[in-house]
Amino acid sequence: MGQLTTHVLDTMHGRPAAGMAVALWRQGDSAPLRELVLNADGRADGPLLSAAALQAGRYRLVFAVADYFRGAGVALPEPPFLGDVVIEFGLADAAAHYHVPLLVSPWSYSTYRGS
Repeated sequence: MGQLTTHVLDTMHGRPAAGMAVALWRQGDSAPLRELVLNADGRADGPLLSAAALQAGRYRLVFAVADYFRGAGVALPEPPFLGDVVIEFGLADAAAHYHVPLLVSPWSYSTYRGS
């Protein structure tokens, strides 16, 4: 059974990005599939998509980075260097596990296909 998961680490503070808002979009949709807030481990409480809801196609994860760092007491300039971090990616195999981690600070980010 395929699934899509994410995990965000706050590299400025060296901890999970607990409380960060995330939205998941499918390309072409006019509304997000999911909107959530990451738990204490910087993860969703379950898969973002799984089973029949996980379909091959193009997707977008939008991470509210500036709001998260402001909420953590970081003084950001206006406008912040990073506001929302948008990761667009493709899912080719609906039976596979796709993990999209994000390592983020107010000034940089990195992602990759995790396991």
